[in-house]
Amino acid sequence: MSTPLLVQALAVLSAPALAGAAVLGVRLRRVAARAARRETGLSERVAELEERCAELERTASCDPVTGVWNYRHLQLTLDREIDRARRAEQHEPQDGPRPLAVLLLEINGFDAVVAEHGRVRAGTVLRDLAQRLGMEIRRSDTLGRYSGEEFLVVLPDTGAEGAAQVADRLVWSVRRHLLLDWSSGERADRRPHGNGLTAAIGLAVLPEDGTHAAVLLRSADRALAAARAAGGDCWRPVAPAALSGNVPVAGAAVDSPRPDGVFAAEHDR
Repeated sequence: MSTPLLVQALAVLSAPALAGAAVLGVRLRRVAARAARRETGLSERVAELEERCAELERTASCDPVTGVWNYRHLQLTLDREIDRARRAEQHEPQDGPRPLAVLLLEINGFDAVVAEHGRVRAGTVLRDLAQRLGMEIRRSDTLGRYSGEEFLVVLPDTGAEGAAQVADRLVWSVRRHLLLDWSSGERADRRPHGNGLTAAIGLAVLPEDGTHAAVLLRSADRALAAARAAGGDCWRPVAPAALSGNVPVAGAAVDSPRPDGVFAAEHDR
């Protein structure tokens, strides 16, 4: 058979194979495209589910009234921070445990807000105040609602001196924060006369005042009772004689805020 005839015969025989290969290639590309779409859809679904789980976790850990962390989250956080302090002591015993402080804060005078505005609006006021207090602490700190008008602040890597500075700021913020006002007309600035609210704070530090969460919280509660007995609007440590400069805020340097009326959170304590 001559070469031209051979070429023609091979072309005729290979045409179906080439057509089949082309069809197979198209089908494979379609399958790959469908698989890519399914993979993209699954990835988006997984991301959506992860986001929903995170939102459910945040909802389960947040107080519905104030929007800050709830009691359960506070307990878990305090246990975790105490364990972290103990591990640091085991790895570097010469340095001792990592500093850790807690502040138990009670707002006084809130009954008048409830009587004037009702419980629903009073809850809004409490939420606004709680969010304001959250601005006075670091991102690594934890503020949560302990019960009623009581809040707990967990301060990792913070000793007695640094915790005292935070307590000063929180007491000042409660007393001077401009509360929400639903009255008609121009809103009056009530800062020069206060807002009728004060805070009493009990301060406890690890390990001097307790090495376990329950003991540390009991110590903070005793310190809070001492602050109440002093008339409120102040903070107290567990052992008043052990820390100097613990005076009612009305006579402390805390009454000298920045020109814009807001304290900056300390980042170097």
